[in-house]
Parts: sequence; structure tokens; C-alpha cells
Amino acid sequence: MFAAQFIFTPGTYDEEFHELDQSIDNFAQSLEGFRGVDKWVSPDGTRQNSIYYWADRESLSEFSSFPDHLTAKKRYSEWYDSYQVIISEVVAQYGDGGENHPLTSVKS
Repeated sequence: MFAAQFIFTPGTYDEEFHELDQSIDNFAQSLEGFRGVDKWVSPDGTRQNSIYYWADRESLSEFSSFPDHLTAKKRYSEWYDSYQVIISEVVAQYGDGGENHPLTSVKS
């Protein structure tokens, strides 16, 4: 399993941003290897983190090469003040099942 974190400082969004964002989200959810997304906002509200979970590297690669995603990546400076991407391999996850998290029902 893989986690792709998109940590960013939002800038100014326009209609085109929202259309691309929705298209990218819809595509991610359509992929068989998509396991969910977890979104966080910093306590001061200035930074956000969207963590997308993938069953395998192939699904993550398919997502990364989606044309609307590539367009958004090229134009990031129009909508974000800054960003960082972190790709991690999830080697384990566990808990009591009480958390509403994308991986709650996934077995390690």
C-alpha cells in the first residue's frame, strides 16, 4: 500500500481550478487501487494535507499520469502558494476500528 501526501498552502482558486480538482478526484475514485483520501488543515488554517491511499504503485502511477492531473501540476503556481508531495509505502496500519479512516477496513 502507498500513501501520496499533497501538502500545500492554498492561493487563489478560480473556476478552472475547481473543474480540474473535481475531475482529478473523480478519476482517483474510479481507479480499482484507490483506497481513500484523508484531508487535514493545520490548526491556523494556512496549510492543508490531502493524503491519497493506493493499493499498489501501479494505481498511484496511473493516477499520476492522468492528463488533468498533469495539467494541474504544470499550473500549480496559479492556485497554490507552495506545495510538497511525499510518497510513502505503508507497511502497517492498525487500530480498534473506531476511527472513520480510509484504511480502517483494509487488512495489513
